[in-house]
Amino acid sequence: MALSRFLLLCMVASEVFDAETKPIDFVCNRGARRSLNIVAEIERALSDCNGFTTFPTPVQLPCTELHVASWENKSHQEKRGDIVASLRLLIESVKAVRVPTQPGCAVSLLQRLERNINNYLLLLTHLQISQGPVVSTALSCVPRSTQSLSTVLLNYNRLISGKLEWFMVDLEDRCTYQ
Repeated sequence: MALSRFLLLCMVASEVFDAETKPIDFVCNRGARRSLNIVAEIERALSDCNGFTTFPTPVQLPCTELHVASWENKSHQEKRGDIVASLRLLIESVKAVRVPTQPGCAVSLLQRLERNINNYLLLLTHLQISQGPVVSTALSCVPRSTQSLSTVLLNYNRLISGKLEWFMVDLEDRCTYQ
């Protein structure tokens, strides 16, 4: 399973750099996007971590709220910037709470989560969208925090299946279906 996900990521990443001339699997294939989301796998693996459910310090949560009217008025660059800012906030918070004193499975799960967040960051930052002004990445909310890994995973999943998915649907007009 991990090898197939890695191969899919390599395939998508190789397409990202040519995004202006042909469709990107990540944008045009909802199944590819769903297979990149490993939140459910991490939640299942969490049950084997002997009670690891909280962090020693709070983790900042990504901005998941989506006000449809204001979202639709944002440019593609602004939407991407919003999502990238939320992913960066989350990955830095997760890195900060991963400590050597945690059980081995907890460290492993947090590393998987970091790699998954980083995969989304790589795809989004290398996605070529219309030639326009570079929009700085800023959070669209005041981040909340939690010490619960389950809450972190829930909010991360909301970001992926909410804002990120809405953004991909916005870009689907670039897809050519045969």
